[in-house]
Amino acid sequence: MLVATIFYVLHVLAAILWIGGMAFAILVLRPSVGLVPPPARLQLMGAIHRRFFLIVWHAMPALLLTGYAMLFGWFGGFRGAGWHIHLMHLTGLIMAVIFVVIFFGPWRRMRAALAAEAWADAAAATETIRRLVGINLVLGLLTAGVAAWGRFGG
Repeated sequence: MLVATIFYVLHVLAAILWIGGMAFAILVLRPSVGLVPPPARLQLMGAIHRRFFLIVWHAMPALLLTGYAMLFGWFGGFRGAGWHIHLMHLTGLIMAVIFVVIFFGPWRRMRAALAAEAWADAAAATETIRRLVGINLVLGLLTAGVAAWGRFGG
């Protein structure tokens, strides 16, 4: 039971890091960086994305692996899991795919544009990242709500 508790704690902490980071970025940071002039703003966003994406590259696998460990170790597989576990699994996989798309698509383009000082291209990539992170934030909040509802709401 101790191992299951450790997996659960790691699972929740990884979710907090990922969802909380997206919430902070979208709701607080993004509106605030408008005070910074455009080229410096893009460089700042590049540094922020680099650090946050490093966190997500650790949190996302931890979230998925601990989720599967609990699914198969605690619930006995998909058959023993409630509807909320199935929905969390689906939304978690969708979020992971969206993150991989962000990382290998617009984030790669943004890094190249920043290196070339192609500010318009960097701004376009940043906007794509913002939209996709916004989608992931909504999915993450939905997933957290489903987790809480399913755990105590039946």
